[in-house]
Amino acid sequence: MKRKTGQDRTITQNWRPATQAVRGGTARSEYGETSEALFLTSGYAYDCAGDAAARFAGEQVGMTYSRLQNPTVEMLEQRIALLEGAEACRTMATGMAAMTAALLCQLQQGDHLVGGRAAFGSCRWLTDTLLPKFGIATTVVDARDPQAFIDALRPETKVFFFETPANPTMDVVDLAAVCAIARERGITTVVDNAFATPALQRPMEFGADVVAYSATKMMDGQGRVLAGAVCGTQDWIDNTLLPFTRNTGPTLSAFNAWVVLKGLETLDLRIRRQSDNSVKVGRFLEGRVARVMHPGLPSHPQHELAMAQMSAAGPIFALEVPGGRTQAHALLDALELVDISNNIGDSRSLMTHPSSTTHSGVAEEKRLEMGIGEGMLRLNVGLEDADDVIEDLDQALRRAGL
Repeated sequence: MKRKTGQDRTITQNWRPATQAVRGGTARSEYGETSEALFLTSGYAYDCAGDAAARFAGEQVGMTYSRLQNPTVEMLEQRIALLEGAEACRTMATGMAAMTAALLCQLQQGDHLVGGRAAFGSCRWLTDTLLPKFGIATTVVDARDPQAFIDALRPETKVFFFETPANPTMDVVDLAAVCAIARERGITTVVDNAFATPALQRPMEFGADVVAYSATKMMDGQGRVLAGAVCGTQDWIDNTLLPFTRNTGPTLSAFNAWVVLKGLETLDLRIRRQSDNSVKVGRFLEGRVARVMHPGLPSHPQHELAMAQMSAAGPIFALEVPGGRTQAHALLDALELVDISNNIGDSRSLMTHPSSTTHSGVAEEKRLEMGIGEGMLRLNVGLEDADDVIEDLDQALRRAGL
């Protein structure tokens, strides 16, 4: 590969996803390094004052400050955009920085947002608490029903915001139907695609305008760094998102960008192996617990829709034990291999109790409305041998009385 081949979209857009994940966005320096270079710098020097003025005026291509551009970060942004099938991408310090920026950059006092009811706890805090503080009205709906979005519409509705599959209930949203409703009315759809990543699902192919990520999850996928990303058209990224991020500074560090670049190289391999493992573990759990919520299993009420939108089910699903929090905690405490951890997308198997961790900041009545009961557990199935994970779960279930 030549020095600039990885940043030539006329070439890289014709590569297959696994190749894009390894080589897309790469720009080699004059040294010809094979691994992407790590640029640890806060600022940049200019040959003359005129060059500095021209860059700040947008008349000369080049870096000005690492809050705005960094060569390592730029390589990651180009790679994610390529995988997503988006024109452009901007990365952020965390997934929640990405979600916050994707909403606040385009909403103002008097606007209205319709959001999916089932969502990560901090995303619900955005819709329920933060946005109303700025005079932005919000309505949460059961996103599984496209009609619910229509019923919630107001003249001032500007954004639909939802995730699919949803955290942690694994609700699946009909992307094509909801995005069509939005597009017909000039409403922007913002989709949180962290559970699937572009390796399994590309919402823009179904009509989504903006796709946001916690790249901490499957993109890094090894529990090392925090990162977020927002993808959209070049015009939306440059003229809507960038003015917000330029002046508020949710900047991704060059080191974290480099780590995520390395993670993307194995994304396709990891997510498909973990998807296979999760289906095997999910099948084992069926019949042992009160309920398994796994989009890759026929027992999931939206299984067919999920598999029509996703090329595999992903590593994450939820289950419910009949004995509430007491039994859920007992099961967690009995685990020997699987870690008790609130992260997801990791190469290690992790399990958490959403009501007391990820969604503990959501009021109980809202948790119940979302379908998150005290007996719910969320499981991220890793890259271990699935039979070892099953054996650990089997002994933990028995010790918890199941």
